Amino acid sequence: MAPWLAAPGRIKASRSASVSRVIPEWKSALSQSLVWLAGAAGTVHAGFSLYWAFGGQHLLATVGKWAVELSAKAPLEAGLALGAVAIGKLVAAVIPVAVAYGRVPRPKFWRAVAWVGASLLVVYGGVNAVVSGAVLAGLIRPAGGYDVDAMIGHAWLWDPLFFVWGAALMLSLCYSRRPPATMP
Repeated sequence: MAPWLAAPGRIKASRSASVSRVIPEWKSALSQSLVWLAGAAGTVHAGFSLYWAFGGQHLLATVGKWAVELSAKAPLEAGLALGAVAIGKLVAAVIPVAVAYGRVPRPKFWRAVAWVGASLLVVYGGVNAVVSGAVLAGLIRPAGGYDVDAMIGHAWLWDPLFFVWGAALMLSLCYSRRPPATMP
């Protein structure tokens, strides 16, 4: 069987017959669950962006008044931009799942890209969720005031979802990492 068709955790390094680099089954199963969680979180983000791209308004105010105003003033431009964002998010959500199942060429490259993406999602989502929560709690008081709907959306929905997406992807990458080669 070709190595890219094998289930994760079942591939052995081909350096020599005496060198084993098999991921333990429990780590493989956990990694698969986490990559699916990451993919689901990214797909939810992509789904809302696509919904807004086609003119949907539900929860758009939780992104910010600027998004509502842009969709009203320039619906075509907003739709095209949000459509591109939706495609980018969907690709970013699906590729790690495909890599985990050996369905994408150059897995080392895509794992490196996934590490960068996961790190950015964790930092972006985590920092923005904490800062938005601090604003809502009154710990930070913006001089010009703030958009309550957008702050709630960022504190309780969109940024925590970015964080979950990145954290699940990062943990999946950790658990799917091949152990160092060991000699019997």
